[in-house]
Amino acid sequence: MHFGLVVTDSAYAPHATALLAGAAARGWDVRCFLTDTGVLLLRDEGFAAHARAHPGSVASCKHSMDHHAPEGMDLSALQGAVVIGGQYQGAKLAGAADVVLVL
Repeated sequence: MHFGLVVTDSAYAPHATALLAGAAARGWDVRCFLTDTGVLLLRDEGFAAHARAHPGSVASCKHSMDHHAPEGMDLSALQGAVVIGGQYQGAKLAGAADVVLVL
């Protein structure tokens, strides 16, 4: 199963982290795309731990980061774990997933 999760709001951090952990525990291929204020999940330690444990499974919209991330948000700890790109990453996720959930 290829599970895709799109997160559009930082309020969903606990839900997103739990969904990704549950899907990974089932052996599913999990992918996540962060957009709008969802990019702020990269500051959540539980979510960041998932991203580090599954390098390349999380992508974030650079445009949303430019608009919503606080000045000087340090992503150095996630370098190599999170793909920083554009909405194309979200489109790739939707095209490859068997199911996509949007929060």
